[in-house]
Amino acid sequence: MLSEQVHARLRDAILHGVHAPGDALKPQDLAKEQGVSLAVVREALVRLVGEGFADRLPNRGFAVPAFTDRRWQEITEARLAVEPVVLRLSVERGDLDWETRVRAAHHRLVRTPPFDPAQGEHYSDEWAEAHRIFHRTLLEGCANATLLETFDRMWTASELARRFSARRNAGRDHVAEHRALEEAALARDADAAVAALVAHLSRTATVLTDHA
Repeated sequence: MLSEQVHARLRDAILHGVHAPGDALKPQDLAKEQGVSLAVVREALVRLVGEGFADRLPNRGFAVPAFTDRRWQEITEARLAVEPVVLRLSVERGDLDWETRVRAAHHRLVRTPPFDPAQGEHYSDEWAEAHRIFHRTLLEGCANATLLETFDRMWTASELARRFSARRNAGRDHVAEHRALEEAALARDADAAVAALVAHLSRTATVLTDHA
């Protein structure tokens, strides 16, 4: 479907900094650039708004969310409220298969380079996907589809902030943070796992706040 293709191209352009935070996303210009109708571009932009990759501005069209947008702090607040609860359930309920998948997901994350010179100063697409899989796998032991769907929505909404935080704090020790999560979860230490997750989520919010 044409609108799907345009949506994917615009999403990638935003994630890779082609359209920087705060930049206007003008439907007319994008339609000309993409070689499609204005209706197709508007449909793609509306979908991006729903995913948190764009803002709809009253009487001013669309724009890439700015770092000063309260959204990032609200997303972090939501994740800090929900994910520790889901992780605790996962540690308590997860079976041997879950343990195996957590270990495999962590191994993939560790072995995937965070940055690719060809993709600029942001996290690579490969690392971003390995990161998502690791965090989701940690929570899958909860065996609650509704909670996992909630996580999926929050993850998508926070992806843009996470990508740009990499550029602003490239020296962050993600390896140690993720290792602490894996070790605590597999040790069935729910308190330690939750503490590691809270610290991990809070660091991204702090970086964005400090550099907004």
